[in-house]
Amino acid sequence: MGLNLNLNLGEPGQQYLRPYSPGDDFYEALMQLHHDLSDEQSTQVNARLILLLANHIGDLAILREAMDIARRDI
Repeated sequence: MGLNLNLNLGEPGQQYLRPYSPGDDFYEALMQLHHDLSDEQSTQVNARLILLLANHIGDLAILREAMDIARRDI
């Protein structure tokens, strides 16, 4: 199946005016997560978030594919 690269953010039962609105909502929540944190604290929060989401996904092949794509062109 592979990594889903299609728009896939949202909340069950929620209807959005624009397809990118859930992405905007996620970005806003992510910025709030880092509000008032030092650079070191932000790095720690990012690492924890990555590990929590990786555990939720669980599929190492999908995680490796995501890592490959994230590193591309860097």
